Amino acid sequence: MHSESSADLLIDARGLHTYYGASHILHGVDFSIRRGEAVGLMGRNGMGKSTLLKTMLGLVRARSGSVHVKGEDATRAAPHRIARAGIAYVPEGRGIFPNLSVRENLVMAARAGVDGRREWTYERVLQTFPRLGERIGHGGGQLSGGEQQMLTIGRALMTNPDLLILDEATEGLAPLIAREIMRIVSLVKESGIATVIVDKNFGAVNAITDRNVILVKGEVVHEGAAEDLRGRPEVHLRHLGV
Repeated sequence: MHSESSADLLIDARGLHTYYGASHILHGVDFSIRRGEAVGLMGRNGMGKSTLLKTMLGLVRARSGSVHVKGEDATRAAPHRIARAGIAYVPEGRGIFPNLSVRENLVMAARAGVDGRREWTYERVLQTFPRLGERIGHGGGQLSGGEQQMLTIGRALMTNPDLLILDEATEGLAPLIAREIMRIVSLVKESGIATVIVDKNFGAVNAITDRNVILVKGEVVHEGAAEDLRGRPEVHLRHLGV
């Protein structure tokens, strides 16, 4: 085992250095998430948030550092292996199948969790996202941006994950729809699924998360409890203010 509490650690990344070509993006980043925890990953555009997620998920290779998933070394693991370990990823840009109906997009993803759990069923997803129920026969490409985002999250939940990672979940959505997405993320957290949330609406993220990590130029500059950040507007302004 990687550490004494590794049973609790879903992801434990240490000392990650990631490059795109000659560009050094992550500079020795540590990032971890425990079972049932909600973590906000914050920072302005281009600070390395998506790169950190993709490095932990095996979509981008770190030049140095390590990633452990549930205590197992996954530093060089293929993305599908990490997904099978119960890690669900909702990328920026959504990635639904536009030619498949809402029903088909959901059903194709259905499987039990790593421990055999099937708490997130087709019926439960439709109860959580009533709007998808109204659009059940529509093609994915016929949905609005907000409905597509709901479908992507619903599809991720159909895999009964231990951890849901949301990259820019409300990007480009109307405020009302963005609030609805955040309400759903809060429900997901209450159901016991750990979540990592990247979103520009820092206030909305902070209302849901237990802990926040702020990246500046590929380095962690702040890590602490969500209430700590609420009480320190100067940290917010320095690292997140536009």
